[in-house]
Amino acid sequence: MQGKKAQASAVKPAQRVIKKYPNRRLYDTNTSAYITLAQVKQLVLDSEPFVVRDAKSNDDITRSILLQIILEEEAGGAPMFSEAALANIIRFYGHAMQGFMGTSLERNVQAFTDLQAKLAEQSKNFTPEMWAQFGNMQNPLMQGVMGSYLEQSKTLFEQMQEQMQKQTEQMFGAFGIKR
Repeated sequence: MQGKKAQASAVKPAQRVIKKYPNRRLYDTNTSAYITLAQVKQLVLDSEPFVVRDAKSNDDITRSILLQIILEEEAGGAPMFSEAALANIIRFYGHAMQGFMGTSLERNVQAFTDLQAKLAEQSKNFTPEMWAQFGNMQNPLMQGVMGSYLEQSKTLFEQMQEQMQKQTEQMFGAFGIKR
């Protein structure tokens, strides 16, 4: 009997399905209620697994809904991306380095998220006195904490440069130009 309970608790809950109707309304099949984009954002913040499907075609449109949330956040007053950064991202679409750029951004965001989680975990039990000490030691401590993140970013940038150089050499080679 206990084996069945252990198996039941080990079973992962089904992924939440949200349907988007032609009238642009979002319907949460888990709660049998219409929800707002702000509520979908809260699902993201709560790390709740979900998928958004077009109600007619059943196509997965999760990415477009997430992009819509990002668009609203960017327009909301405190944007994360500068115009120059957005323009650079757009320039990578259709470029030979598009896949590498996406992977690089994803790795950097994940590294930053991991760093943030570690800091949050380590600071859970901080007392006000410890925070005061942290404030006094911030520069050396932050250098140590950020060191691995910066090293990973540097490595990714170097890999990107190497890949671009190889592709350039291949392109020149195709035109019979030797370096």
